[in-house]
Amino acid sequence: MHQAYRTALVTGASSGIGESFARILAGRGADLVIVARRADLLDELARELVERYRVAVEVVAADLTDPAQRGAVERRLREDPVELLVNNAGYGAFGSFAELPLDDQLREIELNVVALVRLTHVALPAMIARGRGGVLNVASMAGFAPSPGSATYGATKAYVSAFSENLHAEVAGKGVHVTALCPGFTRTDEESEAGLLWLRRADVAEAGLDAVSAGRALCVPGAQYKAVLPALRMMPRPLLRAAANRMWQQAAGTR
Repeated sequence: MHQAYRTALVTGASSGIGESFARILAGRGADLVIVARRADLLDELARELVERYRVAVEVVAADLTDPAQRGAVERRLREDPVELLVNNAGYGAFGSFAELPLDDQLREIELNVVALVRLTHVALPAMIARGRGGVLNVASMAGFAPSPGSATYGATKAYVSAFSENLHAEVAGKGVHVTALCPGFTRTDEESEAGLLWLRRADVAEAGLDAVSAGRALCVPGAQYKAVLPALRMMPRPLLRAAANRMWQQAAGTR
């Protein structure tokens, strides 16, 4: 059964797919809490959404890698629960793991995994108690294949996919939906067209919101990526690693 969410909290909402989540949810009549580091961008987006869609939009400027700032978002979720949590905030660094600064890798884990787990842990109990709610976690196609050159990013997204699927099974039958959204290459600006490999961010966001509303555990947007996923799962891992390594070596050679 599809759920229509009346309230939602979206992380990483100031740009990219997160901004598209906010726009689509506002267009569907949901009151929003939008979270990101840049208060100025959030304020601008909030004014536009309130004026255009006549919904309530609350701005929470927070760096989710900072425990104190993340704690403010957790308190907001605990004190005034929402019907939908969209864990979209995340980032990835490209380069050899041994050469990249360790602190950057740890911040990546803190944002992509720790913040997502903490916010989900706060949001789920109230959803289960009222028998209604959804959690949409943004993972990536990178979680399904070896990712030399983005080892930490790929590992965090594999975690998000597995975590979401496990929670989906745990809350089955309780009126709560947990979904992993696994996009491939996605244009971050709103005007760009889709291409052979590239997806439009609005299409990705809409597919994810429709999937969590419908109670699907996994959403892979784009026909091209839907076709690739079975091959990734069936291909022998040594072959997959060898192909990924060749691509990484070629990319590293062009830098």
